[in-house]
Amino acid sequence: MIPASNSRPLARAVPALGAVLRAPLWLAALATGAKSFVDNPILGSERLNRLGLHTARVRLAHAMADRRRRRLAHLVPAGDRAAFARDGFIAKRDFMPADLYAAVRAEVRAVAVEAREQLQGDTVTRRIPLDPATLRRMPAMARLLALPEWQGLLRYVSSFDCEPVITVQAILSHVAEGPPDPQTNFHIDTFHPTMKAWLFLTDVAADEGPFTYVPGSHRPTKRRLAWERRLARGAARDPDRLTGRGSFRASRDQLKRLGYGEPVAFAVPGNTLVVGDTVGFHARGPSLRPAVRIEVWAYDRHNPFLPVPGLDLWSILGLARWRTRLAWWVLDRGERLGLSRNVWRPVGAVTADAPPKLG
Repeated sequence: MIPASNSRPLARAVPALGAVLRAPLWLAALATGAKSFVDNPILGSERLNRLGLHTARVRLAHAMADRRRRRLAHLVPAGDRAAFARDGFIAKRDFMPADLYAAVRAEVRAVAVEAREQLQGDTVTRRIPLDPATLRRMPAMARLLALPEWQGLLRYVSSFDCEPVITVQAILSHVAEGPPDPQTNFHIDTFHPTMKAWLFLTDVAADEGPFTYVPGSHRPTKRRLAWERRLARGAARDPDRLTGRGSFRASRDQLKRLGYGEPVAFAVPGNTLVVGDTVGFHARGPSLRPAVRIEVWAYDRHNPFLPVPGLDLWSILGLARWRTRLAWWVLDRGERLGLSRNVWRPVGAVTADAPPKLG
């Protein structure tokens, strides 16, 4: 038996040795999209962020995104590029031809597919991956995803010539007892430009949780960079879990102090497409009553420091449209090993408009 007096140095040495062994990984993460101040003591260093580590990564990531978008400018009209540069989003009403819109709406209400749900506060989010097997049962949806305008807008805003993650998503609000939906707080997704898109298949009323965006908040202005620098210094100790993991939150008063105007709430008719850069401040508007919002939802995020749009490895491997199910499979394995809980719970085969299984 090791005497207690001799075990204390050993107890102190083990974590120190682990930190030394992980240090190269923490350092390498600086050149990736890693964003958590809590999980990486280099990213979360108060001293380094006071010296400008976080804001240097922000500036470089934005410069690289601008460079990549210039190479993809031919994919979208000049008017759309101007709107994006000004606002941080591109909005298109009557995006699909009327017959295609009707066919897509009919498919998501008729075809039951293995789906998953996540409960956040009092709101359930359901996702149905549009993988090749599902698209064989949804020919109208397959036609939509092949539209050149759809592909061009998503690639330009993401700044990558890659196939994004695409699902049918349903937002079912006020379906459970719980605190307010945390997505109703204005936030950025991460420190670098990213893309999310919403092609609404149902009308969205102003009091039914519309997507809301702060125009122009995607640009790294001096005031914005100074605010991020202050927040980054203490982010590793911030009581807000999401801020500590790199998704900064801001109140409406803070947004005004940053020089931004009023947010735009997309209370829009069905068949409206919104493609936005979620480095800008956005939120899900509050829903004042139970409501169901159905949309085709797309998402794309890659290493922000790549200088060119690059090749899509997932597409080369034939796995691009399987990414959501692969990610769930990995998270399920991690849960079985006791590493973490997968918040996306299986709910069986459902249509997009079915009542929620969770809640």
